[in-house]
Amino acid sequence: MKATTVYDESKIKTLSSLEHIRLRTGMYIGRLGDGSNVDDGIYILLKEVIDNSIDEYIMGYGKNITIEIQEKLVKVRDLGRGIPLGKVIDCVSVINTGAKYNDEIFQFSVGLNGVGTKAVNALSSYFHVISYREGKYSEAVFERGNLISKKTGKSSQPVGTFIEFIPDEQIFGEYDYDTEFIEERIQNYAYLNAGLTLEYNRKLYRSRKGLLDLLNAEVGSQCLYDIIYYKGEHIEFSLTHTGNYGENYFSYVNGQFTSSGGTHQSAFREGILKGVNEFFKKSYSGVDVREGVVGAVSVKLMNPVFESQTKNKLGNTEIRGWIIQEVKSAIEDFLLKNQDAAQRLNDKIANNEKLRKELNAVKKGAREAAKRVSIKIPNLKDCKYHKGHGKHGDDTMIFLTEGQSASGSMVSSRNVFTQAIFSLRGKVLNVQGKKRTEIYKNEELYNLMKALGIENDFDSLRYNKIVIATDADFDGFHIRNLLLTYFLSYFEELVLSNHIYILETPLFRVRNKKKTIYCYNEQERNEAMSIIASPEVTRFKGLGEISPKEFGQFIGDDIRLIPVSIKSIQEIKETLDFYMGKNTPQRREFIMENLV
Repeated sequence: MKATTVYDESKIKTLSSLEHIRLRTGMYIGRLGDGSNVDDGIYILLKEVIDNSIDEYIMGYGKNITIEIQEKLVKVRDLGRGIPLGKVIDCVSVINTGAKYNDEIFQFSVGLNGVGTKAVNALSSYFHVISYREGKYSEAVFERGNLISKKTGKSSQPVGTFIEFIPDEQIFGEYDYDTEFIEERIQNYAYLNAGLTLEYNRKLYRSRKGLLDLLNAEVGSQCLYDIIYYKGEHIEFSLTHTGNYGENYFSYVNGQFTSSGGTHQSAFREGILKGVNEFFKKSYSGVDVREGVVGAVSVKLMNPVFESQTKNKLGNTEIRGWIIQEVKSAIEDFLLKNQDAAQRLNDKIANNEKLRKELNAVKKGAREAAKRVSIKIPNLKDCKYHKGHGKHGDDTMIFLTEGQSASGSMVSSRNVFTQAIFSLRGKVLNVQGKKRTEIYKNEELYNLMKALGIENDFDSLRYNKIVIATDADFDGFHIRNLLLTYFLSYFEELVLSNHIYILETPLFRVRNKKKTIYCYNEQERNEAMSIIASPEVTRFKGLGEISPKEFGQFIGDDIRLIPVSIKSIQEIKETLDFYMGKNTPQRREFIMENLV
């Protein structure tokens, strides 16, 4: 019989706040990661520090923020008011300590929970803070949240705060910063805070026109009419239409990007519809007005309520009324003053209405055909839980595989609770330049859309991650490109919302009778061959060559997923036109010039 552990007073623990952060890191910063994903913890730490400096600017103090990263060491210096000297140590080490509970000091702060900088301190192997105020300074050095030294004295430095830190490898493991992720985030800070200058590794970022600059950078020449731009006391937004499908929004609260939207974004959408209908004296449907829309909205709130510490979705319901009214009035005013833009918008809506009616006719036929074939979706091996499930929703994923051989290994080794599989019959239709009706005319693309639950809107998406899992050969790469074309052409919001991934599986297995090493590239293979005596090397060309027993570890806890991301919306059309369009001679010339 198994021995029972004694449960008594000695087993009850009380952790310090910083110990709790280190033990339950996910509660405070979400994921850990190695720096290969924009949401990895090391970027959240950087964001928490910069956010404090941004809050100073929002309150009218300090127009310059300097950021420097040298290997693992991060430095941030602002010219804000500086932390009150007697509270420097408390403000970076004692939970629920800070001035952001005081509306007179910070009216529109993102960090309202008094946790941000403390989490950075607790999760850093080295943390150094200096506050400069009134010709004096106070500084402190910590290691993993423990105070090592402190000092005060006189200073001739400008007023403000300096923080430097090194994320702890005991927590994060091996990691590297991706400069592209950081530059994009800093550029967004500039867009959201017109007039602020940020310097990152000696490169300057600033914006004069705020969200107007942001949307210009995102859509550029794809605008069907001049961008609608409005800036009020508590809301700023920009808006236009493109020829793309779906709706795309960039929404922010007090400078915080809300990737999952929330009440401010839904109110913004409703305000667009009301403003357009009021101006044209029509009753257009929301789907016709918003198809192809690209918008950015930023609101300032005194008491924002977010879904979690990571603040990706706003929950305040009391803000809907004034946002809808202000957006509605601003759109009416713009269209009244810009008759050419109004005509182009009206033409776009009329075209959307026409395409929707065509699509509905095709949809009806596709649904009837699907009912005749099967009640269930062919080639889908579903999982028990789906996106939106309270405990397991974020872990749900669907693998898009080519053929039954590849999916066979996955079916045997997958987690049946959170991992679904959709087997493709081979190469899917190249939809570049085709109308959305093609989805409903093509059985496989239609079934894929139904399996994902995205026929009507993205709110019904059934899986948090859509994972393209194809062979590591030319045919596999081609199928991958065809699937990406499908998503980018019709469902680009899935890509922009970080739902599309590529499964990375090993290319080589190096082993002898005592040891086995799986390698994901030739360099890893060569290193493994130097470690293992008399190695046997196997090159995996297809996923079907990997046994179910082996495959389990590649889609389990150690799964490697490469997120599919794009820099801007305007890049989508240009990229797809070149790589998947009808310009075969130019593409052949490009391949010949760049062939290695």
